[in-house]
This record gives sequence, C-alpha cells and structure tokens, in this order.
Amino acid sequence: MNKFIRELRRREVFRTAGLYVGISWILIEVASVILPTFDAPEWMMRAIVMVAFVGFPVMLVLAWVYNITDHGIEVQADPTDTIVAPIGGRKMDFIVIGVLSVALIVSVYLNVISGPAVVVEQEPISVLIADFDNTTGDALFTGTLEEALQIGVEGASFITTFQRATARQVANEINPGSLLDEAAARLVAVREDIRYVLAGRIEESSGRYEFAVRAVDPRNGEVIADAKARAKSKLEVLTAVGELAGDLREELGDDAIDRERMAAKETFTAASLEAAKSYTTAQDLQDLGQDSEAVTHYAKAVELDPRFGRAYSGWALSAFNLGRTDEANELWDKALMYMDTMTERERMRTLGLYYSVVTRNYPKAVESYQALVEKYPADDSAHNNLAVLHFFMLDFQAALAEGRRVLDVYPKVAIYRGNYALYAMYAGDMETAVTEARKLVDTDPGYFKAWLPIAISALSAGDIAAARQAYQSMAAIGQQGASTATLGLAGTASYSGDFELARSILTEGIEDDVASGNQYIAAAKYIAIADAYAGEGKFAEAAEAADKALGVSDEEPWIIAAAMTYLAADRPERAQAIADRLGTELQPQSRAYGLMIKGLMASQQGRHVEAIETMTQGIALADLWLLRFGLGRVYVAAGYYAEALDEFMICQNRHGEAASLFLDDLPTYRYMVPLKYWLGVAQDGLGMKTAATESFRSYLALRPNGGAFVEDATRRLP
Repeated sequence: MNKFIRELRRREVFRTAGLYVGISWILIEVASVILPTFDAPEWMMRAIVMVAFVGFPVMLVLAWVYNITDHGIEVQADPTDTIVAPIGGRKMDFIVIGVLSVALIVSVYLNVISGPAVVVEQEPISVLIADFDNTTGDALFTGTLEEALQIGVEGASFITTFQRATARQVANEINPGSLLDEAAARLVAVREDIRYVLAGRIEESSGRYEFAVRAVDPRNGEVIADAKARAKSKLEVLTAVGELAGDLREELGDDAIDRERMAAKETFTAASLEAAKSYTTAQDLQDLGQDSEAVTHYAKAVELDPRFGRAYSGWALSAFNLGRTDEANELWDKALMYMDTMTERERMRTLGLYYSVVTRNYPKAVESYQALVEKYPADDSAHNNLAVLHFFMLDFQAALAEGRRVLDVYPKVAIYRGNYALYAMYAGDMETAVTEARKLVDTDPGYFKAWLPIAISALSAGDIAAARQAYQSMAAIGQQGASTATLGLAGTASYSGDFELARSILTEGIEDDVASGNQYIAAAKYIAIADAYAGEGKFAEAAEAADKALGVSDEEPWIIAAAMTYLAADRPERAQAIADRLGTELQPQSRAYGLMIKGLMASQQGRHVEAIETMTQGIALADLWLLRFGLGRVYVAAGYYAEALDEFMICQNRHGEAASLFLDDLPTYRYMVPLKYWLGVAQDGLGMKTAATESFRSYLALRPNGGAFVEDATRRLP
C-alpha cells in the first residue's frame, strides 16, 4: 500500500488532482454568478458541474499515465529515471495550494455578497382566461383547453383565476349575446378589476397542433407575457397546454416552478380529451346552478376516465345540492380515493369541501382551508370558504377579516362584497355594513341581498320608514328578492307592533312561495306568523302556525323556532321531541339548541338551577344569541337579576346576530323588541329604576296597539 501511495506521489497524481479541483471550483462559482446575469438556461450550469465531475476520474488516469517534462507530454518514465518533471517539486506545491486558496476565497466571497436567500412574496395576480381561438374546427377543444390552462397556472401560489361562468354572465350583461373572446374578456376584466386576460390560440396542421397564449393588460392591450408550445397528436395536447402554463408562470414571476412535478401533477390529468371535455361542460353547468344537467356530464367524464378524481368531487357536490345524499356520499368516497390524480391545490380544496359539506366538521374544514391559503395566498375561493366557515362557527370578526382578503384580490365581485357587508352586519359593525352594501347597490343593482344590511341598520337606529323603503327596493329585484323582502316588510311591521299587517303580508307571500316551490322560505313565513301571534299573547294561534311551518318544511331552523312556540303555548311534549332530535346531531350548534329547549322546559317546571346548568352547557358548545336570550329569561325566573342583566346586555351588544338568527340571511330583527322588555325587567329587579324606565318606555313605544308584555311593562313604570 505504501508503495502505491509513493507511486501516486511520484507520478504527481495528488498535485494534479488538487490543481484540477481548485480550478473547477473557481469555474463553477464564477459560472453560478455570470450565467444568471445573462439569463442562460438552467441546463448550462448543470452541464458545467457534470463535466467537472466526469472529468475528475479522467484527469486522474491521465495524470497516472502521462507526465509533463522538459520535452513535452510523455508517457510516465521508469521509476529509476532521474529526470524531474516541471510539474514536480516544492514550487508546484505552492501553486496548487495557491489555487485552492483562491477557490476558497472566491467561494466565501460570493456567498457573503449574495447573503441569505430572500424569499420575495409575490403580489396576488388575478387572471381571466378568454375562450381559445380554436381554428381547428374540432369542438372537442372548446372549453377543455381553458380548463387545462387554469389548472396549470394555478400551480403558482400567487395566481388566482376568475370563474369563467361568472365572466360569461358579466360579458352578456355588457353586450348581450357576446362570447368570452379576448375583446369581451378584456371588458369583463376592466369591470371586475382583474389584472390580466390570458388569450390563447390553437392551430392544426397534418395532425400536429400549435398553441400560443398571451397575458394581456385589459386596459391598454399591452402584452405582458407570451408562450408557445406544440403537440404531435391529440394525445399530447393537454401536456402541451401544461407546458404553456409553466412558461406563463415563469414570465409572470414564478421562480420556484418545478417542471418535473408540474408535468406529473399540475396539468390536466384526465385520461382523454373526451373525459376532460365532459368535465369542463359539467363545471360550467354547476357554476350556473344547473346541477341536474351537470351530473350527466360528470358521469360521462368518469365513465371515460374511472380515476378522474376532480370529476367525482364535482359530481358529489351537484348530487348534494340536489338532495341526493346517499349518492353524494358514495361519490365523495371515490373522490377521496383518487385524490392522487389531483393537483395539490385541487386536493386541498376537495378536503375542505368534504369537511364542510359531508361531515360538517367545521373546525377540520377551517384547518384544511387555512393550510390552503398559507400555501396559495391568492386563492380567492379558499379565502371565501374560510370566511363562510368562520361565519358558521359564529366567529364574525374572523369572517370579516377573511372577507376583506377576498376583496383585496377581486374588489368588484358582487358576491364577495355582498358577503363582506353581511359579515359586518352580523358583527354589529353597521357603518361598514351599510358602506359596503351601498357600493354594491351602485355597482350591481341586481344583488338583492345588499339591501338587508341597509334595512337592519335602519331598524337598529329606530328609522322604521327607512327600513321599509330598503325592503321595498329589495322587493323589486326578482323573485328571490321579492320573497325575502316580504319577510323583511312583515318583520318591520311586527317590530313596530302592527301584528295584523305583518300576518297579512306574510299570508300573501306564502302563496307565492308555495306556487314557486320554495318550501324553506314558506316555512320561515309561517314561523313569522307564529311570532306575530305570540307577540299579541295569542299562543294557541301561534302553535297552529308553527304546525303549518313544520308541515311545509322540517329544516332545523324551523323546528327550533317551533319548539319555542310550543313551550310558550304550553305544549312541552312537542318541544321535547324536537330537543331529543337535535341532541343526536353531530353539529355542536344543533346540540346547543337542543340543550336550550331542554333548559327552557326545566325552567317552566321550576327547576331553574338545572335549567341554568343545561343552557350553560349549550353555550359551551355554541355561543348562540338565542341561547343567551333564553338563559337571561331563566335567570330572571330564578331571581338572579345581575346574571340576567349580563346576558341581556350581551344580546344587545351582539344585536347584529339578531338580524338573521339562523344565519340564512332571512330577517329576524323583530326579536330585538322583546329584548327591550326583558332588559327592563332585569334592571328593575336590581333597583335600577331610571334605566328600567327607559327600557320599558322604549319597548312600549314599539307596542302602541298592545302586546304580550305591555300590561306588565306599563305596571312597572313609576
């Protein structure tokens, strides 16, 4: 072994290796700086590194076989030869050490001046994909290429795409009958404040396909980025569109793109163009609310591609919307089974939707969507769904914050601004609610829900005429607007004590709802009639109206409201059955309402402490406005006026939640009037005579024609 090492030294292999490593090191470090400066392709740097590694063993062999002498490069001499090669000696040792030192210094210097990698957070970019200019005459490409491009570009965390179905509707409003070509897409983008329009073209020649896509500033037509790709056959078309998406992402600022991963996961992974075509058709129909027709096309897509995970997910959602629960559950299982065929963003969306819709596990859904927005901060649908989930979980401030983030990306989308106004209303921020609602009324007069925060704000300020005017404006906006406005107008009448007018408005409205098949809102109106009777102290008539409500729809909000009516009408057996049903539900809010009903029943039977414990357990499950109101009344019955006052003050401070107690945007602000009476009772019990007098007079001012508590409130006045 020692002899071999001496031979390596004699043949100058060690010195040559050191010299080679030093020079290669310097070249690689310098190339890492120079090549990016000239926008050299990545493969050049990889090639330099590979050549350096491959050259190292070659250099060792050459150093062993050849030597540099005074006579030039020769085959290594015999060990007994006394000729000393120029490369040998101490002088060469210093040269090698010098080269290695220079390499080390260059490396350290370049790393110091470059500093730690700075992660630049990209500003969110919204894009609208226009219809491709399809010159092939093959309808199979229509809609399919746009969907594939959308999936590809959304692989970038900072890019979000505007819904094409919504864009078509806007384009039709601007110019009836227009298609979503580049010109129309630019008009839509300007109106909706979308950053760029992606306009594409496909051409065919001898079975080969060429694609081109441009990112255009919709305001001036400036081309911001462009990309081209080719496909040798139809089988390669979707892959080529994926390549286009990658090129566009890079030009728009995505410097973290992984081409290999994108090819495997972030392109359209349907097994065939036919499956992709069926899927995109189904998506468009679903976006337009035509779920029955969408199901047919989703089924066709999975028939053509049995592993098409996104198609199963879309089909499941449409089946759920149609009330076909068993079918939807089976399809969700399929969607989860084939999540490996989805992109990362689609997979995270699917899980969030599954937890929201199927298991109604809202905390888990929030967790999924939170992870999604952390990974893809520009995903507007994720922020919107996260806001909705916070809303359902009664965290209205968090919903308001997420709603603001959605508006930062799409400031002119009506539903996002409408939701934001509603979140502000529920959070009690009436100023913000009205400001945002007024903006929506000005920009999108057809969005009827914008009038709800305006009406509720007017009622909270005691301006009944303004509230009535807002509901009348809502009534002029289509069938849904008219039906919701009927509830609002009747609620305004009940709020001001005109119960007979309220019942008259509601009865007429119910006939229209039954004729149109809207059972949910028809039941809501029967419940409002029951409340109007209860407001006058006519509890038998109220119970009869509650029976009619449940005969039309036994949805959860109406069985809860009916149970409260049954308790007031001394029909505890009906209320008990409802409480038992609610107690078996997975949703915490459902079980909380069940505990509320049981608590009110216990209080009626004189078991006040048990009632308080039961209802406190309910609040621990879900801090509901109606539960707080009921608990305050139980405290009054038990003689705990300080605790009662605290509960009633919470209800007063959270008056925005009374706008629509069951979170369905159907007005229920009429509940705020009896709160005034009960607040006075608690204050009176504590000897707060001045405050109690103010509360009772406020209540009586809204009950000039009498009501359930008018006699007692009048008696309590000084």
